[in-house]
Amino acid sequence: MSGTLYLVATPIGNLGDFSPRAVETLEAADFIAAEDTRVSVKLLNHFNIKKPLVSYHEHNHVTAGQAILARLLAGESCALVTDAGTPAISDPGEDLVRLCAENGVEVLSIPGCCAAVNALAVSGLPTGRFTFEGFLTVNKKSRRERLENLKDEERTMIFHEAPHKLRTTLEDLCAAFGPERRISLCRELTKLHEETVRTTLGEAVAYYAENTPKGEYVLVVAGAESAEAPAVTLEDAVAQVLALKEQGMRLKDAAKEVAEHTGLSKNELYAAALEQ
Repeated sequence: MSGTLYLVATPIGNLGDFSPRAVETLEAADFIAAEDTRVSVKLLNHFNIKKPLVSYHEHNHVTAGQAILARLLAGESCALVTDAGTPAISDPGEDLVRLCAENGVEVLSIPGCCAAVNALAVSGLPTGRFTFEGFLTVNKKSRRERLENLKDEERTMIFHEAPHKLRTTLEDLCAAFGPERRISLCRELTKLHEETVRTTLGEAVAYYAENTPKGEYVLVVAGAESAEAPAVTLEDAVAQVLALKEQGMRLKDAAKEVAEHTGLSKNELYAAALEQ
């Protein structure tokens, strides 16, 4: 019988956010797969957890994934952790999850921190519908194309960005979405210098032209305003009324029906149709 892969979310800054269940899972696993073993060993030492560590990251995930899968199929259990946040979300852990799914290995998620959701919650922007975009590519052409595709996106958008790339990203967002688009810049979430700045893209570009970005950022950008349906002119609406009359409907009934879906006055439509 195969073992289980546990996706264990780790703190994004404050160790107090690591749940008792997460600690228990790491203690119970046969081994831990870590994005950076040097980072993870600090977490393990803090909670006095002694488990074998293997490396699993962007540059070795193909070979490391097969090795982890083999151990899982042999009956061992593995806890996958990243340096910070939820494994498999904008992370090579998604490939390991896919491998497990293809080979009938059970995968369980131990919930915890997710910087994107934390930032969305405090952004002050609409949260009912959103899209997670992660890090934008550094390739200028691909980057411009991606932002062009998002120009009319009506859902709130979430991006990650490193401090040394923030100015360029804000300039590109401003060029694509316009200077008046709202943005919340959330930095150092859960850490000592946590800060959320709610402003516009134009104001953010101007501010960071004069101030050095510090810390890791989550950018929450308002979606585009929904395009309003074109207003129906009285002339068009009367034409609809007359068309319904031609199909055998009484003129009053036709005026009532067209009024309901155009928002125009039934009496006005009836009078205008009578004149014609």
